[in-house]
Amino acid sequence: MAPTKVLTGARVVLPTGTVDGGSVTVEGTRIASTAPGASPSPVEGAAQTVDLRGHWLVPGFVDIHNHGGGGVSFAGGTAEDVLQGVHTHLRHGTTTVVASAVTGDLDFLARHAGMLAELAQQGDIAGIHFEGPFISPCRKGAHDESLLRDPDPAEVRKLIDAAHGHARMMTLATELPGGLDSVRLLVEHGVIAAVGHTDATYEQTVAAVDAGATVATHLFNAMPPLGHRAPGPIAALLEDERVTVELINDGTHLHPAALQLAFHHAGRDRVAFITDAMDAAGFGDGRYMLGPMEVEVADGVARLVEGGSIAGSTLTLDRAFKRAATVDGLPVEDVVAAVSANPARLLGLDDRVGSLEPGKDADLVVLDDAFELVGVMRKGEWAVAPQLA
Repeated sequence: MAPTKVLTGARVVLPTGTVDGGSVTVEGTRIASTAPGASPSPVEGAAQTVDLRGHWLVPGFVDIHNHGGGGVSFAGGTAEDVLQGVHTHLRHGTTTVVASAVTGDLDFLARHAGMLAELAQQGDIAGIHFEGPFISPCRKGAHDESLLRDPDPAEVRKLIDAAHGHARMMTLATELPGGLDSVRLLVEHGVIAAVGHTDATYEQTVAAVDAGATVATHLFNAMPPLGHRAPGPIAALLEDERVTVELINDGTHLHPAALQLAFHHAGRDRVAFITDAMDAAGFGDGRYMLGPMEVEVADGVARLVEGGSIAGSTLTLDRAFKRAATVDGLPVEDVVAAVSANPARLLGLDDRVGSLEPGKDADLVVLDDAFELVGVMRKGEWAVAPQLA
């Protein structure tokens, strides 16, 4: 059994607030205890002690919308590819990740879901998110329009079944024929219904939430802008306390004022930072495939070769965290809620991950005083060991 680890002296972000000079004790794969001050000296030889003075200790990040990274795709790659992408994001602090598919042929999506379900069964990913093909051609973004279709409940059920109990979320344009019935079907099967890539009106979006939709897929992006006479989906999704709103905080997808607007109206408990990452995340500029669509990444911004639409992101959650705490000036506790606690609760995994509490998985991230990542632990093992003076 791995020796007990005592992480001491950090600014520890707990559900009750930040503790200066706190400590976390890890036994095996779990958090054994947290303390407001330095832990008592462990029995000699029985523990590893890491002095984290001058650092932040926060929960591991939870990404509910991620298409890949490290040069490989969750949407079409092999199991080995998916594991490589998971490892890339792990090294950037994401200890729990949902693998997102993109629009494709229905039979292919079903086969691919079967492979992803095996990885979910093994605990390598936290489940599957289907983004498309049941989305609006008016707001398709980087999805192949020729493969889009209305959300037929029978076809939605086919994908749910193909995921063998590991479908976590599906993004729908709920205003399309079959949209509301598909939302109800997803809810019946314990799958999160998300409104996104939608051309819905305010009233149609309200109807979707009343039917059971609880997530706004990358709020503001791939939906009508907020209007004073036709407020559209943004107003409906922000105002309803049943909805968690995804935000891509990379400085490209959202103006800082839009992010502040979302936090002001939704509050810290209803925002989830996501990456919407594609293959280039953690890898570099160049040409990639996002499903069947070719993407050019230049200066870290991904756009379709044909048409120039933004095509996902190259974001990692450590960068989203740093930007939120520095450029956006959000309280660190609010950032932790957005990258850890809220998405974990949304997935129904908050009994195991999302906060630093005794009994939960020892998933944690160490940041320096400039919010640069210096350490990552997953289930009690260092994926990135902090190199401290």
